[in-house]
Amino acid sequence: MSEQKKVSLIAAHGGLDWGYPPFIIASAAAALDMDVQIFFTFYGLTLLKKKIDLKVTPVGNPTMPMKMPFGPKFFQNIDWPIPNFMTGNLPFFDNIATGLMKMTFKKHGVASLEELREVCQDVGVKFIGCQMTMDVFGFKKDEFVDGVEIGGAAMMLEYAVDTDIQLFL
Repeated sequence: MSEQKKVSLIAAHGGLDWGYPPFIIASAAAALDMDVQIFFTFYGLTLLKKKIDLKVTPVGNPTMPMKMPFGPKFFQNIDWPIPNFMTGNLPFFDNIATGLMKMTFKKHGVASLEELREVCQDVGVKFIGCQMTMDVFGFKKDEFVDGVEIGGAAMMLEYAVDTDIQLFL
């Protein structure tokens, strides 16, 4: 009989679009009976806050699809190519992109980040918040959901050195 596989994830991004991969991969790995740890550092720490209020921004992401998830069927399948230089200059465009993404996720039955995070905790995924990043950005442990451990890079590496899969997200 083989030993339980181990997965080490580093969540370093805090945008709405980057919030999903750590929780989706972690919950899938745990469902496959793998031991999983996520180390949250830099902007990824925002994923540990009790209430997650993240945005997505198309700036710097030229591959972001701009299909309309609403309105007449005809408009839903048209790509609306908006140049990156415009998305950064249009007021409130990140709010529009965030709203469109949330609407699209809801339409397709995708769980919220809070729901996915809770699933991860329910299946035993271990959450580690980066102490150095907390100190630098002024985060306090009581801002985070229950069950978060605080540690540094050495703590993450002690776990990761013996893992089967390591991903930086």
